Amino acid sequence: MIKELENKKLYIFDQDGTIYLGGRVFPSAVKFINHLRESGKRVLFFTNNASHSPDFYLEKLTRLGFAPERNEILTAGDVTIQFLLRHREGKSVYLVGTPELCTQFREAGVPLIDESADRADIVVTSFDTTLTYKKLETACRFIREGAQYLCTHPDFNCPTETGFIPDSGAIAALVTASTGVTPTYLGKPYATTIDMISEVTGIAREDMCIFGDRLYTDIALGKRHGVTSVLVLSGETTEADLKAAQECDRPDYVYADLGAVMDQNDR
Repeated sequence: MIKELENKKLYIFDQDGTIYLGGRVFPSAVKFINHLRESGKRVLFFTNNASHSPDFYLEKLTRLGFAPERNEILTAGDVTIQFLLRHREGKSVYLVGTPELCTQFREAGVPLIDESADRADIVVTSFDTTLTYKKLETACRFIREGAQYLCTHPDFNCPTETGFIPDSGAIAALVTASTGVTPTYLGKPYATTIDMISEVTGIAREDMCIFGDRLYTDIALGKRHGVTSVLVLSGETTEADLKAAQECDRPDYVYADLGAVMDQNDR
């Protein structure tokens, strides 16, 4: 691993497309993360995929061999919940999300409402694999009637072992097309995420680096907020995407996968 990366204190890893794909762990991912821990470095697993709870990722990462601690896992759902509790306390929320995400919101104390309510203060949409037309209809109605519109994360596609499936950003695009209202996005690459990471870990952003497979979320988080960014070509981004990106949107380093990061020859 090159010197600039070796000198960091916190290593942030995206999950799907970066350290695994579905249930398949990428070669050398576990070895690399274990090496970081053995070297006294801190590790954080951050995923924009809010369809599952942190406990789900704790179980999955453990099963896949990464041996995480609970405090090493954050999701865009966590960021959204903290935003609501700190900046929209007591506001009623209509959530378009999975049952897991709804449970996570309720347990954190976010006052959720259903389609029978007369109005909502806030509508939140996310990556909802249980999406129905009724949920979309209700969300759009509340937004047209004046509810603030938030979205947990902007990812358009979620990588799986069998290809890409529509993610949170694609659902938000549908709601925006119907209502004309663009949501306020949370999760990567927005400042609320890096602020929360700094608060939770106590580490300054110049002492962090982030590894990810998406230019517009993982890499943008680093480029916009002073965090060293490392792109791996094991997920969504292709060589063609990288070449087409503007210079200001390109990562600090590019590798084929995490196994290559341990080599000394950066690109």
